[in-house]
Amino acid sequence: MLLKWKSPRSIEHKENRRRYTTALVRLLYRRSGFNALPMIAIGFLGIILLGSLLLTLPVASATGRRIPWFDALFTSTSAVCVTGLVVRDTGTAYSTFGHVVLMLLIETGGLGFMTFATLLFRLMGRGFTMRDRMIMRESLNQDDLGGVVNLVMWVASSTFAVQLVGAVLFSIRLIPIYGVARGLFFSAFHAVSAFCNAGFDLFGGGRSLTGFSSDALMNLTAIALVVVGGIGFGTVHDIIDKRSFKRLRLNTKLVLVSYGALLLTGFFVVLAFEWSNPDTLGPLNPWQKLLAALFQSVTLRTAGFNTIDQAALRDSTKLVGGLLMLVGCAPASTGGGIKVTTFALIVLTVRMVARGESSIVVFKRRIDRTMIQRAVAIAFIALAVAFVDICALSLLQPEAAFLDLYYECVSAVGTVGISAIGTANLCPLARLLIIITMYIGRIGPLTMALLFTKRQTRARELVKYPEDRVMLG
Repeated sequence: MLLKWKSPRSIEHKENRRRYTTALVRLLYRRSGFNALPMIAIGFLGIILLGSLLLTLPVASATGRRIPWFDALFTSTSAVCVTGLVVRDTGTAYSTFGHVVLMLLIETGGLGFMTFATLLFRLMGRGFTMRDRMIMRESLNQDDLGGVVNLVMWVASSTFAVQLVGAVLFSIRLIPIYGVARGLFFSAFHAVSAFCNAGFDLFGGGRSLTGFSSDALMNLTAIALVVVGGIGFGTVHDIIDKRSFKRLRLNTKLVLVSYGALLLTGFFVVLAFEWSNPDTLGPLNPWQKLLAALFQSVTLRTAGFNTIDQAALRDSTKLVGGLLMLVGCAPASTGGGIKVTTFALIVLTVRMVARGESSIVVFKRRIDRTMIQRAVAIAFIALAVAFVDICALSLLQPEAAFLDLYYECVSAVGTVGISAIGTANLCPLARLLIIITMYIGRIGPLTMALLFTKRQTRARELVKYPEDRVMLG
């Protein structure tokens, strides 16, 4: 079989043509006024409402009685937003049908509804319009339109493969406990929940993984699933494709370094602050303490599972843990938060100013100034949302400890799902506030801001006013 040889010049010409086509299509859609952000926001809202209706069906309840719609709405929002906060015990309140609905909602929320739409369109033999590709590009946080459909298909297939491996590992422990049928279903559910950083569990009683706090297999499997889902699909694809740190894209390098640094920070903070706490790490042996501290650090990356009692954490641990939860995972991942790259750019900006430099240079690449502005905007909006929520919750729940309310709000903004106060103890208005916060956290604070602001016209952007200086510091 003869292979057609392609010269380097022809390959470069093809790449330039692809970039030109992508830029041209992007310009045409910008001129036409098309914006993919409302489509993504409306899509998630539609899935939430559909899920709430399914969870109110009698067949979805473990008792056969309808679950109140508001509780179903909260659960559906938490599942689609891959948060994990609950007002009813997931393991005992819902039937097998309800658990299947929840698993599908978690998968849809973690991967994005456009991934499932793409799979459905492929099965139906339907083609993809340019508008479909634009929405896919925006949902995966990609720059180019070329190959976005193939990337979505790769994301779906690799996700199912990783979840299958996780389910097999979970089943080694769960089948002997719950039997073959129930053990396999529990394994699949928790593999999906862990990979999507959702934090839902079926063990009942709000125990999460506390019953497996010293089980290395369960802990390390959950940690691996959470990390793979949390570093982002583009990051995983780039690692598999390049197989060398030097050849990785700048975004991938920044994600790996910042994600790893935050994991180590959380690990040492939990280990230092909780080592002698008799209600958390105190009774454990040194190996179990290391494992529990590592798991707690991973869960602060928006995983939502826990192996130690969150209400028993010391105030200093909750304070630092809340900041780590606000940062969250990587862009285009199954997790939430302002994203580790946003946090990294803010830290690098502070370093740039402290050194008196004019630009950020990292890994021999200069960061575009618009990315710095976007990072500051995302962080400011997220902090503003958290601040308003904490103030509102403190008024609605005056009897609750302030740090517990702070922990709850930041957990909702970062779509983490761990709670120190017990979400079920909140009043209806407080629950409604948490629903809105989880939705904002999943869609993204900057995306929500852009939905309610009118962009400047091109003519107004061309007007340049004279520069001036103000006093700072």
